Amino acid sequence: MSTLHALVRGKTPIRPIDALRGGAGALLGLLFAGILGRFAVGGGDWLHPLLVAPIGASAVLVFAVPASPLAQPRSVLGGNIVSALIGVTVAMLIPQTLIAAPLAVGLAIGVMMLLGCLHPPGGAVALICVIGGPKVAEAGYLFALNPVLVDSLLLTGAGMIWGRITGHSYPHRPPVTAPTRTAGYNTADLDAALARYGELLDVSREDLDALFREVELSAAQRLHAQIRCGDVMSREVISLHHDQSAESALAYLAEHELRAAPVVDAEGRVIGMARRAELQTNRRRKVEAALDPFVHKVMETTPIAALLPILSSGHTHEAMVVDGDRRLIGVITQTDLIAVLYRAHVVESVVGA
Repeated sequence: MSTLHALVRGKTPIRPIDALRGGAGALLGLLFAGILGRFAVGGGDWLHPLLVAPIGASAVLVFAVPASPLAQPRSVLGGNIVSALIGVTVAMLIPQTLIAAPLAVGLAIGVMMLLGCLHPPGGAVALICVIGGPKVAEAGYLFALNPVLVDSLLLTGAGMIWGRITGHSYPHRPPVTAPTRTAGYNTADLDAALARYGELLDVSREDLDALFREVELSAAQRLHAQIRCGDVMSREVISLHHDQSAESALAYLAEHELRAAPVVDAEGRVIGMARRAELQTNRRRKVEAALDPFVHKVMETTPIAALLPILSSGHTHEAMVVDGDRRLIGVITQTDLIAVLYRAHVVESVVGA
């Protein structure tokens, strides 16, 4: 039964809502392109929409997989028009259909790839230019303008409208990824892997990068979800009082060889961070004058996975552990996080072996 279910739905089943969105979008998009296209060229018979067959395949890409590089407006417009021009040219130069048809498709694919506008329905456009019959032959290069260009423009326009209605960007905009980190892979590693893979993928490099980073984060959260901040924090915290002088704070930091320390109020609540540079500038004033109110605070029960994006960004070196009243009870530094990640890695390696 499970095998039959997998055969029917596939290994990666599409969510019903996505199937509904893709099918409804294609239905409305082709109606829009066909009827408006008919009126755009001076005809009024909306019962005979202006559509060329390969536009149906273009609709599959635009409305079912709008994030695909093959579905972007550049690919739809460029791929279909280039293929039409090549198909018409080959049909004019070579009267033998047996030779002209495969030659037109092959040339169309090669040129689309070279121009960066690969669009699978373009192959069908090139083919129909050769085997489309007397009407296509009579139209000649005008066939690339009407209906190919008209249909392609209206279809991509419908895709943009449908994307806005359904909350999906079209043209597709890859998600913004986190800055390159010192740990894990970087963009050069991704480029090298793609070069070694040696195959054209129907997904952009930027989307792959975003996906891999999400996988990294999910894996880290799964591995470290059971480790809490209270398990790894340092309880002996060197802190400064907001009401003490900057001069004494500088001496205190120098005594403990620190560059920064959390600042607490009279009740022991964390209100910010003080660093040597700001204290030097305000050394004749109180600590609160040199206070940076921005500080990351977590609870003892917070999983350490929540600290991974914070302490790995390169902008923050520590997070303060506070109780329910924001009173300081501990601190977790990048060193603490590295230590616990290393221990978890060792345990995982032993268990895996």
